[in-house]
Amino acid sequence: MSGMFLGSSPHIGTSATTAKIMGHVLIALGPLAVFGVVIYGIPALAVILVTTAASVAGEAVFRLVLRRENRSGDLSAAVTGFLLALTLPPETPLWMAALGGLFAIVVAKEFFGGIGANVFNPALSGRAFLLMSFPAAITRWAVPGRAWGFSAGVDAVGGASIMSGATPLAVARAGGGVSGVAANLFAAGLSSGEAYWDMIKTLFVGNRGGTIGESSILLILAGFFYLLVTKVIDWRAPLAMTASAFALSFILGMDPLFGLLGGGLCFGAVFMATDYSTAPLTANGKLVFGAGAGIITVLIRKWGGYPEGVTYGILIMNAATPFLNRLIQKKYGFVKPAKAGKAKTAGQPEPSGKSESASSASPAKGAAV
Repeated sequence: MSGMFLGSSPHIGTSATTAKIMGHVLIALGPLAVFGVVIYGIPALAVILVTTAASVAGEAVFRLVLRRENRSGDLSAAVTGFLLALTLPPETPLWMAALGGLFAIVVAKEFFGGIGANVFNPALSGRAFLLMSFPAAITRWAVPGRAWGFSAGVDAVGGASIMSGATPLAVARAGGGVSGVAANLFAAGLSSGEAYWDMIKTLFVGNRGGTIGESSILLILAGFFYLLVTKVIDWRAPLAMTASAFALSFILGMDPLFGLLGGGLCFGAVFMATDYSTAPLTANGKLVFGAGAGIITVLIRKWGGYPEGVTYGILIMNAATPFLNRLIQKKYGFVKPAKAGKAKTAGQPEPSGKSESASSASPAKGAAV
């Protein structure tokens, strides 16, 4: 019986494999990685390669030591490392990137039993670990477009020269507001306009400071639709997360459109809140999960110590996933009893008081077939 997993019915057969699903995710992430390398330069490529390699190697060595099956062929470790890299600043020191990849795989994933058994999203766990351990390095950003043509005022970080800048959320959080964000973007030579919609267009395209993969909302949406068409993800959690964040930002007097485009909300909603292992299984559970993550994200942005709250918003809801799976269950074989009015309309005699009492109690015992 070795290698077999038994579970209660119903059993659903599918041709999808873990490797095929993870391959689709890597395809969706590919344009974001290329865009990040284009605007941030070689340091971004180095972070992607190191973090992915550390994740794959960490999983292989850990499972070898424990004499477990090598699962490098399912591509899950590569996806974890790739996702983690895209949530990091492009100038992250390479040893930190490797350490984050090892933590994501070994501690957040393999310690819980490997793929499918982890409670928290491994990539976000790795980012949270780096953010708590090395906050100065993980909140140090690069000005887009300067990595390929270095000029005066650059800093040496991790062996690469990158001009320091700030993310739109950090500028707004420091008191600059939306106008301050526009001035910051345009002063860096990223746009010639000063109007609000010019700034929104710049944020949508992605030519601004941030992590390697979060900046281009256009490419994130392309990845979202690709994963929907290939039926890799469900639309409920991403939509609920972005909608709740948009609504709460408006209620709290924050610019909701800027909040949607100026940080990592869209990236987290598409690629992190849809993780199979750490998100609820039911449709309603996914809606609650996404809404909760969006609300927590905005609350951290408004009153928390960091300008961004996507990481902790999703991780906190990961902890609530087992509860949501129990609270919002899908009962297979359950038949909802017909109402008395419908039965009467269909020409059936209305039950007497005694038989009605007995019939109302029956679904509790024998509704499932």
